[in-house]
Amino acid sequence: MQALRIVLLSTAFNGLTQRAWLDLRESGHHPSVVLFTDADEVAKQVAAARPQLVICPFLKDRVPEALWRGSGFPVVIVHPGIMGDRGASALDWAIMDGETRWGVTALQAVAEMDAGPVWSSREFELPPGIRKSELYNGPVSDAAIFCIRDVVEKFVAGFRPQPVDYADPQVRGRLRPNLKQADRAFDWREPAAAIKRRIDAADGQPGVLAELAGGRYFVYDAHLDHRAGEPGRILAVHDDAVLVACGEASLWLGALRRQPAPGEETFKRPARHELGRLLDDAPRLEWAVDSHPHCEESYQPIRYRQVGQVGELTFEFYNGAFSTEQCQRLTRALQWAKRQDTRTLLIRSGRGSFCNGVHLNVIQAAEHPGEEAWRNIQAIDDVCLEILTAPQLTVAGIAGNAGAGGVMLGLAADVALARQGVVLNPHYQTMGLYGSEYWTYTLPRAVGGETAARLWKDCLPIGARQAWRLGMLQDIGPRDPQAFSRWLLSEAAGAARRWPELARRKEALDVSRLAQCRRTELEEMRQDMRENRNQFAERCQGFVLKRRACRTPERLIEDWARGDG
Repeated sequence: MQALRIVLLSTAFNGLTQRAWLDLRESGHHPSVVLFTDADEVAKQVAAARPQLVICPFLKDRVPEALWRGSGFPVVIVHPGIMGDRGASALDWAIMDGETRWGVTALQAVAEMDAGPVWSSREFELPPGIRKSELYNGPVSDAAIFCIRDVVEKFVAGFRPQPVDYADPQVRGRLRPNLKQADRAFDWREPAAAIKRRIDAADGQPGVLAELAGGRYFVYDAHLDHRAGEPGRILAVHDDAVLVACGEASLWLGALRRQPAPGEETFKRPARHELGRLLDDAPRLEWAVDSHPHCEESYQPIRYRQVGQVGELTFEFYNGAFSTEQCQRLTRALQWAKRQDTRTLLIRSGRGSFCNGVHLNVIQAAEHPGEEAWRNIQAIDDVCLEILTAPQLTVAGIAGNAGAGGVMLGLAADVALARQGVVLNPHYQTMGLYGSEYWTYTLPRAVGGETAARLWKDCLPIGARQAWRLGMLQDIGPRDPQAFSRWLLSEAAGAARRWPELARRKEALDVSRLAQCRRTELEEMRQDMRENRNQFAERCQGFVLKRRACRTPERLIEDWARGDG
């Protein structure tokens, strides 16, 4: 297939846009990114680039008329809905309505949003109990990549998109209104499963506004529990989550965002942090891997099981962010797991992201953000050190996307295995940080010093296949989460036989060099976090408050797309 000049027009360089960018590059094309800022400026940038095709993987804004009307190139929008579906709340409605089958449609931009002729469509089974962020980053992302590939092939073949025939009984989609908080609202007296479905449908953004502890909060990260009590009452606290009674059972809520006053900006925080002293009278329920290794509680952010000679330690932290306290809990769990009679220690993520490094929201909410960042980075360094020094062969199971210190946490293991389709961002500088987590030891160990320096400097995402070719990953498993879990456990059991050289490498671990790397990295990070030499404080605030980019970063613009300027 001929190489195409493709512009990816997107609201943000999010996970799907990154995956599309990587996939197009793997296919030999030359995608260039334009982040949506001002409509007129975006229209000028895209027109000046003279692309052959514009694809919008993640666009919250209306495509400027100058681009879709007589521009000389198609503008194709990737919509997370089945054929005929229209509206900005497609996934929210699908989850709330209990759809069992959903899809993604690629359609041409026209005056009406989501009303253009169709280039491609792909359906999938919608797993029960899935939250919106999981749906978007899983089945939707997979279907979107299929559609983008299909669009490119059809464009080369001269295909003309087809209008939707709503008289066709096969077309199930329709125009749905944008969901408002009134549509999402629930009563705590309703069944817990019904409330959870509403929270799942608003996961990520915007959350569901609810009355709790005498205030109003947007609620996120819901998990079912069997306990019961007076509906709406907080029954207990465990780690960072609060347990709220519902009609016949209860829900653990892991994250909250206080409803802002007029002109105020608020952001998500761990539920226990947000409610603070309001929880003084709530019972604390304590269980952890090191104290209750055979715990059967439904809510376990860190859990352990042993299968033969493999000890499997699973962590599941919301959005892949590791706060100081979460790192400390994981460190204790690792220390316990290392003392068990196993040959291999499998350290893996559950659903959602693998790890994205320190918890920027907790840092931003602290009285002294720089000091909290300093505590957080040392705590995540401790996690990595426990993995590096484990007596067992360690295997990292990277089930979701990873960024910054999260990539390095995976590389701390002897063997790193990833799920097909994951995206890794092995860099820190976009957040104004030098980086830590022993990256100056583990990244060169995996890819060599020259490549490590380039990855650190370029600040670009890499896909699983590229990471495997570079030596960051030893293998790539199935995309299906359940199939990946089975494959991962099997690979962990045979890891010592399959990668004997990595098993032997443990014997050459230079602990003194590890200590030197940590000292050097932390000295750099001290200047970044405590002295703010590269505007980490401002970048952290912008990230937490979801500030839009004011322009497209130069590293994402191809030479061909720079136009006459």
